[in-house]
Amino acid sequence: MAKIDLYDKSYYINRELSWLEFNKRCLAEANDTTNPLLERVKFLAICYNNLDEFLMIRMPGILKTSIDADIMASPDYVEGNTLLSLLSGEIKKLFDEYDKCWTAMQKSLRKEGIIFKRFGDLSVEEKDWAKSFYVNRVHDVLTPLALDISHPFPFISNNSINVAFRLKTKSEGVSYARVKVPINILGRFIRIPCKGKNVFIPLEEIVKEYGAMLFPGMKMLGAYSFSIIRNADVQVAIDEACDLMAAVEESLEGRGMGFPVAMATESEMPDNMADVFMKNLGINPKLVFDTKQALSLSSLWEIYELPKNKLKEPALKPTVPICFMDNHDMFTSIKKKDRILFHPYETFAIVLRFIGLAAVDPNVQSIKICLYRIGNDPAIFNALKTARENGKDVSVIMELRAKFDEDRNIQWAKDLEKLGVHVVYGPVNLKVHSKLLQVVRLEGEKLVWYTHISSGNYNVSSAKQYCDISYFTANQEIGRDVSEVFNALTGYFGERKFKHLLVAPNNLKEPLLKKIEAEIESHNKHGNGHIIMKANGLIDRDIIAALYKASIAGVKVDLNIRGLCCLRPGNKDVSKNITVISIVDRFLEHSRIYYFENNGNPEMYLGSSDLMPRNLLMRVETLYPVLDKLLLKQIYDNILMVHFKDNVKARVLQEDGSYILKEKPKKEDAVRSQQWFIDHNGCWQN
Repeated sequence: MAKIDLYDKSYYINRELSWLEFNKRCLAEANDTTNPLLERVKFLAICYNNLDEFLMIRMPGILKTSIDADIMASPDYVEGNTLLSLLSGEIKKLFDEYDKCWTAMQKSLRKEGIIFKRFGDLSVEEKDWAKSFYVNRVHDVLTPLALDISHPFPFISNNSINVAFRLKTKSEGVSYARVKVPINILGRFIRIPCKGKNVFIPLEEIVKEYGAMLFPGMKMLGAYSFSIIRNADVQVAIDEACDLMAAVEESLEGRGMGFPVAMATESEMPDNMADVFMKNLGINPKLVFDTKQALSLSSLWEIYELPKNKLKEPALKPTVPICFMDNHDMFTSIKKKDRILFHPYETFAIVLRFIGLAAVDPNVQSIKICLYRIGNDPAIFNALKTARENGKDVSVIMELRAKFDEDRNIQWAKDLEKLGVHVVYGPVNLKVHSKLLQVVRLEGEKLVWYTHISSGNYNVSSAKQYCDISYFTANQEIGRDVSEVFNALTGYFGERKFKHLLVAPNNLKEPLLKKIEAEIESHNKHGNGHIIMKANGLIDRDIIAALYKASIAGVKVDLNIRGLCCLRPGNKDVSKNITVISIVDRFLEHSRIYYFENNGNPEMYLGSSDLMPRNLLMRVETLYPVLDKLLLKQIYDNILMVHFKDNVKARVLQEDGSYILKEKPKKEDAVRSQQWFIDHNGCWQN
């Protein structure tokens, strides 16, 4: 039998196509009529956000590759030009599906008194109101920009909604102009006064109808809405003469100025008019998409925010484990045994309480924390401020390059520095994605480490929407490891030795590969090999090849990969023992769990790292072992395996890269994992 090349490109799914497949799974939730109506609206907004991000972040690299006729950094080695054609076709299909979904959804919304109208649908009275609204609120904030040889072609900002006007004068023939729709000022969906109903019209519809007032003496031949998507993948240029914050701030100045990547137009726009923009902006024709109604649907978040609770999922009331209730001393509870919290089912307020207690405890000497996406809520900031006011030594590793959070993180960093907090930005060539918090407390004559490690950010808002596991421990060996990570981040990041932690980029990938190999060896001896991995992305070739090797050896491999997955399951040669599921539901699955059966003496690692080259090689990531065997079993039984029992929201990856729902179960046999966690909240506590 010929030796199998585990790196053969036919065994891998393209990462970009996998990204779009994730979008299809979100779209399936928008189309699922068993979901509450406004939750479906939310999923459609998420779909559009995801596609925008794909075009802004991934597509620029694809375009550069296709221009250079190079090869994309994807395990399947698809050439750039071929890939661009494949992606263009898939994106066109997505726009068509968005159209169908939004059209059907509007019919359902109408039954609930939420009505969307185009200008031609308005009554005479509503048109009068719309004209008055335009004159009083819109006209004076518009800036018409002519498109002719006497005017430079206008700059069109990223993801803005615009109206292109086709105009005619008696003497000069047909002319074009562009007007930016001021949704940043007025919102996208304008409510028309209507007693007892929510009637909306998109702002661009009003601009299209009355924008002719901007061009007196000219006849309007047509008005069409469109948007431009620009490259937003900013690159931070760093040299020895500049500091990281200044470099990030400088790079952000150009984010909105990135080169045009794609254009979306309403389908009524004439081709020759679309060509004017496409050619002047230098957009590849394959990346011009037309749509009937699915333009800039990320604005649907405005509709989701309507106070219509009966059209949404019931509000989740997160719980507090007994060991962390107000009448329990947190330090004593943590010292007694290792504890976990499963967010959002258990409240993130416990983490805030821990930092708050540390800030005022006279025995606490220092607090160290890694902040990646802190959000707008000031709770963490206020706790760290209190700690400084109480004389604690406070150190913050602030990642300034967290994509789309850079401005916010820079401001938090400046504010913390003013308080006397030690703010460090981490290694110049590595993003710090680890979620670490450590409190050093004097107990008697001894300093004791209390450590919190999580898969999620220290972000009050996202903790309500992301499914994350956070871990409290007073294990001093783990505490020493985490202290060493902080020393590396505030000092010099080089080779370090850790007793328990796996820390990227130097000693995380290789240990994981060795654990896969060890499971193969164990299976060869005992026949009970089992590897389970739950992550957000699986792209790394070496990890995938190792899992193929395990499958060939007969090891059972169960994967729960929420987003991108380049492993191709079900192949008779390399992956017949591998199953891959993805769960898209009310909350964003975000926890990472890596389990190795190890012949009945299982090992489990949790933490921040996905199985992607950027995580394994280009970031500081941390995985920690669950050393308490009872806690390990509780996580295995009541969290990890519940996901694999899901037969309502779990979709199974097929060999061709598509996903299908599991066979619909009988009502009494249905398991929707996220609802199960709500119904059995806290059962994972040991």
